[in-house]
Amino acid sequence: MAEQALWYLENIDVAGIFCPKKMNHAQDTLHHRDYKKNEYIYLQDDDADKVYLLTEGRVKIGSYNDAGKEITKAILTKGEVFGELSLMNDGKRRDFACAMEPTKVCILMADEIRRLMREHSGLNTLFLRLIGSRLLEMENRLESLVFKDSRSRIIELITDLVKKRGQRIGHEHVIRNFITHKDIASLTATSRQTVTAVMNELRSKNIIAFNRKQLLIRDLEQLK
Repeated sequence: MAEQALWYLENIDVAGIFCPKKMNHAQDTLHHRDYKKNEYIYLQDDDADKVYLLTEGRVKIGSYNDAGKEITKAILTKGEVFGELSLMNDGKRRDFACAMEPTKVCILMADEIRRLMREHSGLNTLFLRLIGSRLLEMENRLESLVFKDSRSRIIELITDLVKKRGQRIGHEHVIRNFITHKDIASLTATSRQTVTAVMNELRSKNIIAFNRKQLLIRDLEQLK
């Protein structure tokens, strides 16, 4: 069971980083849990002492400002790690994680991950790259909010999702279990109406096609 959990780490875009069979992982440090749709996995100000491996479903990472408005930071899918900042800080969570649909996770104590990182350089490199990648994504989003208009931010988000989650089918790309217009608006700091207008415009130009289940990009270069 422990080896199976570590296998998911191996698939965060860095396949082959380490061999889970070499990890003498303690069984009592590993937990599996199912979450219902809209159930919180952790909240702001909870203890930051665990790292989560998403094995099924989708998870939203976000926070609330002083006025109580929700800010979406990321939407994660199967095979991704979250809560990783607990490896750098033993304090409290600065964001929340919420299941967007029926979701399964493996939960590892941060202390156990730190021990494994000391013993296995591949795992250490993996988490350093993961944390660095997340920080870079946030920096890029901040630059987009400052320098780009709403339409550009929406198109940029779609393009990034194609790179991360898209499957190529001939000359086209498909993203299954695509996020809602509301989620796109939250991630790009725009309104839902603006997202709908941009998406409909792109569809009218035959650049994309979409329904509730998936997004099809007919011409990625034209989208860019």
